[in-house]
Order: sequence, then structure tokens, then C-alpha cells
Amino acid sequence: MAPASTTDVDETFLGGKLLIATPGIGDPRFDRAVILICDHSPEHAMGIIVNKPVEGLRLPELFGQLEIDGGGPVPDRAVLVGGPVEPERGFVLHTRDYERDSTTLPVSAHIGLTATQDVLEAMASATPPQRSLLALGYAGWGAGQLDSELAANAWLVAELDEALVFETDDADKWTCALDLLGVTPEHLSALSGHA
Repeated sequence: MAPASTTDVDETFLGGKLLIATPGIGDPRFDRAVILICDHSPEHAMGIIVNKPVEGLRLPELFGQLEIDGGGPVPDRAVLVGGPVEPERGFVLHTRDYERDSTTLPVSAHIGLTATQDVLEAMASATPPQRSLLALGYAGWGAGQLDSELAANAWLVAELDEALVFETDDADKWTCALDLLGVTPEHLSALSGHA
């Protein structure tokens, strides 16, 4: 018998896994995207793109615009394009040392997703989550849509690597995610168009 999971994430779906766009994705919004799947069920899937910065927008500027002052320093990091759905709404991926039972969605044993202002205040406080990133919008799929895209080889699936999500330079995340699978971009290009 397997040991009990250390998380309350349903592991029969792709929640807590990384989706890596293949060259044949066919949608420029997802070109070379790496997405952390936050929720996946028979009815829907949603995730956050973790490697596409919003051009010219960094956390201190955004927090200033939102008048968020948590009393601590705001890290000078890029704000990310999380996906094309609800692009005006902020979503924070963070370590679960910060968690609100009613508003934090468990993504993995160590990562949660929160989309309320209190997580922004925590990020700007003297005791922020150990790791976090802020994205505007999310990627979403309806019933069966993600499964169809996987069957069409639009995405590769990899296990979650927290260092890749939170520490790797955005420009390097796609290649590093492929490395998790032992795949090179050249190998993918050679295979594109061959089902």
C-alpha cells in the first residue's frame, strides 16, 4: 500500500504538474510557454504561465499603482502574463508557508495559489512567503479540451520543479523544463509535424 499523500491535491489529474508547449502548439500566446497546472478535473483545467513577463511591469511599480504597503520591501521581480483568461486579475503562486484556508488553492504539497489582496499585502510585508510570483490572468480549458491538446502533442507534461518555477530566469524556463524530460529544443523541432 502506498503512503498517504502529503497534499490534498487530486493526483489522478495534472494538478501540480508542468505543461511545456511544443513547437507545434499553433497559438502564439503559448509559444514556448511553461504552465503550472493548478487545478484539473473532468470539467475544467486551469494553470498559470510561469515564464512570460509583462513587458515593462515589475512588482514595485504594480504594488505602487495598487497602493499596497505591507511594511516590508517589495521584491524587484517581473509581473508575469499568467494566461489569456481574466488578464486584469492577479494570481499569486507561493510557497505554502502563506496560506488562507478559504482562499488558497493547494497546487502541490509545497505550493498554493491565492488570488486575493491579502496575499499581495503578505508579499510586501516583513514576513512574505518564502517564494512567490505574481501573474495577471490564467490559462483555462473546458471539459476535455486539455486532453485533446495533449493527444495532439501540443504539450509535454513534466513533474513540478519548484526551483524552476520560482528561481530560474524566465527566458530559460522553457529549455530547463525540457531538460527535466531529457528533451532538447532541437529534438522537438525535428519531431514537430510528425505525430
